[in-house]
Amino acid sequence: MTDIPRVVRIAGALTEVAPLPGAALHEIVRVGDRGLLGEVIRVRGQTATVQVFEETIGLALEEPVRVTGAPLEVDLGPGLLGSVLDGIGRPLERLAALQGDFLAAGADAPTLDPDRRWPFTPSLQAGADVGPGDVLGTVPDRNGEHRILVPPGVSGRLAELKAGDWTVLDPVGRLEDGTELRLAHRWPVRVPRPVAAWRTGARPFVTGQRVFDFLFPVAEGGSVAVPGGFGTGKTVIEQSLAKYAEADIVVYVGCGERGNEMADVLTEFPELVDPRTGRTLMDRAVLVVNTSNMPVAAREASVYLGLTIAEYYRDQGFRVALMADSLSRWAEALREIGSRLREMPGEEGYPTGLGSRLGKMCERAGRALVPGRPEREGAVTFISALSPPGGDLSEPVTQAAGRVVAALWALDAGLAHQRQFPAVDWETSWSLQAEGVAPWFAQHVGEDWPALRREVLTLLQRDRELREVAGLVGPDALEDADRLVLESARLARECLLGQSAYDAADASSPLAKTRAMAALLVRMLEGGRAALAAGRELGALDLTRARRALVALRDGPPAQFEETVAAARAEVEASLRQAGGAT
Repeated sequence: MTDIPRVVRIAGALTEVAPLPGAALHEIVRVGDRGLLGEVIRVRGQTATVQVFEETIGLALEEPVRVTGAPLEVDLGPGLLGSVLDGIGRPLERLAALQGDFLAAGADAPTLDPDRRWPFTPSLQAGADVGPGDVLGTVPDRNGEHRILVPPGVSGRLAELKAGDWTVLDPVGRLEDGTELRLAHRWPVRVPRPVAAWRTGARPFVTGQRVFDFLFPVAEGGSVAVPGGFGTGKTVIEQSLAKYAEADIVVYVGCGERGNEMADVLTEFPELVDPRTGRTLMDRAVLVVNTSNMPVAAREASVYLGLTIAEYYRDQGFRVALMADSLSRWAEALREIGSRLREMPGEEGYPTGLGSRLGKMCERAGRALVPGRPEREGAVTFISALSPPGGDLSEPVTQAAGRVVAALWALDAGLAHQRQFPAVDWETSWSLQAEGVAPWFAQHVGEDWPALRREVLTLLQRDRELREVAGLVGPDALEDADRLVLESARLARECLLGQSAYDAADASSPLAKTRAMAALLVRMLEGGRAALAAGRELGALDLTRARRALVALRDGPPAQFEETVAAARAEVEASLRQAGGAT
């Protein structure tokens, strides 16, 4: 009996187990009589420290512990789309059907439905040589065809491959060495899936939000941090990106958020209509849910679970958008676990290795040539929301994220209170990839796109300087040229950068529309400067007409875009001719 591993210490979500000789780091164990799921996170002699992914209330000393010999893994295969999983990959809908809305401790169910049958159509024949990532065939799924891949690390010659209706557990093929091939395979969530080669990001991740696409674009496969305090619109932005961004698959991870917010997400996501297909957005989405009242240990696992699912669809050749809301709660879980392990704390108690952990996580995003035949590319774009206390962007998690991401889309509570949405602070936000994707915009949208972006950024910068001066001496004391800048910047903020997620005509802005609005604004600014240089006064410029033109272009129906653009241009040119600023 003394050789049976047992619980010898309990500290919240952490337990110590002894004797556990030969325990491996990150090995999964079943703790106690109820079989709570746990993970080995420290080994010292024959004593292992285990973080338990479930509530430990009622767990007693000397309860037995069973080892599994495997790390935390997830089943990858058909049936993931449309599912709602908890932080360790359990399907919540199926568990609720089996046990009710309140899950019992130790409850378990496979990620994929083991009883559902899928019609498999092979694309290879017996005798073919196969390697990791090769496409064996397809099954129909909610978003079209789901490719069945040879798992990483498996290669050989096909002895057989059978068409038919199979479950994810049935062998559909076999290699000559006896290795069985199934519709699904398991993969450890903490291990990045291999790629053949990483591609440089020249194509932008098009979001449909003007402030991001125009001012702070990120390359497809990039990583973005979206810090913002309470009420700044992080959830609305992520829902807009999920609905309108150019991504084939959406993986949404709710990490440590309030239960009522996640309930809203679970209610609203199935009701969101995919503008591409007219069907529910859940047909191309996977939700991973780990709310703030769940054990903190599962928060860390939930983000890795989302990354692994995103990589799996990347390997099929899809463009995947991974949304994590929020990494601040993930970091808080690391802090809590670190304190119970009595590790040396860093700034504000966070682990000293917080930056490296964030860096390794963001490195799993990217655009890649994936292994296997036929040759294909896929991408994982990682958008992570942050919830800095009080909106303080100098706190450790935001600072650590800013050192490893490609873009920072900072949200400002002051702008949100002014009803400026998206509430993006263009003075704090930045993108390291804006210049890299500029040639793509110039080629596919318009040659003047980079110049328009520079002009608007310069306008906003000058506007900030002039507003400080106007606050001291009053706007009437400024010269006409400076007052023109203030008026133009106001139009830029309200019309070009402002966008309503609830306006059917403007919830998503095509790149052509964004360019047309920016060109109209810059044309008005340049024409106004020319009129002032010719001796006209600012009052001669009918800025109200220019505003009407921008608003008409912003709110015009997409089906009449060309006509609306022509009318808006004619309105601005007529105003400039009247003021003497037309060329």
